[in-house]
Order: sequence, then C-alpha cells, then structure tokens
Amino acid sequence: MKRALITGITGQDGAYLSQLLLGKGYEVFGVIRRSSHRGVEDHRLRWLGIADRVTLLDGDLADLSSLVRIVKEVQPDEVYNLAAQSFVASSWRQPILTANITAIGVTHMLEALRAEKPDARFYQASSSEMYGLIQEEMQSETTPFYPRSPYAVAKLYGHWITVNYRESFGMHASSGILFNHESPLRGVEFVTRKVTDGVARIKLGLATELRLGNVDAKRDWGHARDYVKAMWLMLQQETPDDYVVATGRTTTVRDMCRIAFEHAGLDIERHLVIDPAFYRPAEVDVLLGNPAKAHRALGWQPETSLEQMIVEMVEADLARLRETTR
Repeated sequence: MKRALITGITGQDGAYLSQLLLGKGYEVFGVIRRSSHRGVEDHRLRWLGIADRVTLLDGDLADLSSLVRIVKEVQPDEVYNLAAQSFVASSWRQPILTANITAIGVTHMLEALRAEKPDARFYQASSSEMYGLIQEEMQSETTPFYPRSPYAVAKLYGHWITVNYRESFGMHASSGILFNHESPLRGVEFVTRKVTDGVARIKLGLATELRLGNVDAKRDWGHARDYVKAMWLMLQQETPDDYVVATGRTTTVRDMCRIAFEHAGLDIERHLVIDPAFYRPAEVDVLLGNPAKAHRALGWQPETSLEQMIVEMVEADLARLRETTR
C-alpha cells in the first residue's frame, strides 16, 4: 500500500486529492496546524465522507522540525505540498505571512524530505497567478513570469526552489502550474464561490445584491476534482517535470456570474453591484492556460465544463443554505 502525505489536506484540493488517492488504495496522511477547533477544519473531508479514512498529523510549514518528524514517522512514497496562504487579496495585507508559508514553507518541506525520505516523489502546487501581467496571449510552461501580488511572488519562489532541488539533488520533484480551479468545496472568499453563495442567498430571499470588483477580468476556470488527477499523474511519471493544468478557455467574471444567475432564474442586472472596494492594488486582467503538454505527456483532459461546475456549485450552496436556515 502506497503512502501519501498531503499538506493542506483540509483545503479544497487536499480533500479531493485524498478522495482520489483513497480510491486508488493509498494510505493517506495529512499535515494540519494545531487548532482548538478540531472537528471544524476537516469539514471538506467530512463533506466527501472520508474524514475517518485519513490520518491527520499536527505540523506547520513554518516549522521545519515538525515536518522532519512527520516525514520520519510516515515515510511517504508521495508528498503533495498544497498548503499555502492562498487568498490573493490577503497577501497584500499579510505579505510576511504569505512569504513565510507560501514561499519558505516549500523549502522546509523539501529539506525535510531530503533529510528523511529523499526518494519520495514531491508535488508542488504552483499557480497561474505567477504569470500576472501576461507576456504571451496563452500561457505555457515556457511563458515568462510576471507576478502581480505578494502571493504570486511567493508562489514563484516555491516553483523555482522546487526546480532547484530537482536539479541540485536529483529529487523527483514536479510542479503543477494550475490555473483557477473551483468546486462546491471552494472557500467562500474566492470569487466563484462568492458568486454561487451570493446567488443562492438572493434566490432564497436572504440577500438582495452581490457586490464584486473587476468583473471584466478573465480567468481559465476548471473543476478541482479534475485537476487533482493531474497532480497524481505527474508523480506517476518516470521523470519529474513541470506542467500547466488548464482548460484552454477563458471567461470573464461577468459571464461566469451570468451562468450562476441564469441557472437560479434571476436577472443579473437587478442584483450585481460593482464595488471599487474589491479591486486589487495590481490587477491580473487575463489568464489563459495552454495544457497541451499535460494532454500529451500525462494523458490528462478536463472532464467538467465551466457551466456544469457553476451549476453544481449553485445547487450545493442552495442545499447548504436551506439546511442552515430551517
């Protein structure tokens, strides 16, 4: 039985990846920060019905000693580093925290592996935000990076330190440059979930408006359930490498909203309010990924369309709100 260690296991991607790996017969371990609210942070694992099938271990990417201890104890075959301060807007308010966790935390994880399990295969969650002020119309593995937020800068460090350890120490370390990927498990602070939760609240009479910032920004959105399959496929390859994971389709925030409002039978013009307070200090206007390498080398294809995903998210939020407002 293979053993997988996942940082960020209680997040959206960590939960779906755990579900995938358990289905493949893995023993799954997750790193979580100690909390007095134990039983609350694993709500995504419980939503998928797998909370009692994973082993959670106290640790922190900011604490190298805890990672060394965990790697020594678990002796994982595969390590998926998904943990990060991952909300772009917060990275301007907490740039030092973002650097310590999203950037330096990657080095801590790699050092723990180098010391205790150098033959483990390592996956780093890189981000399309690293492209920032795009240098090519469609972004691939060879497109130059131009990060536009403290989060993106930190992710770029994590990406390049992974490449450096691969080339310096011969580690099987791969990075997935994942474009935006969403699901009913997405945090409500992220725009897609903010939209689907807002639409559900309006539909149920719990709100009258949805306030957003730059609705003309374009993103390449896919489903997290599809994207974690690409993560796993990367670590099954004989040679480690970096891959763009995307749909190859870009859509404005406004059009994404329109899909949600139309599914709920609501008029977007009556409820959508543009609020300058939600604009970023430095905007990323367009992201569009070129997943040709992942298609060719991994045999990976996205299976869920944007329309299907948004409908799934709206229905999940309607069900949640009906349950909590009974």
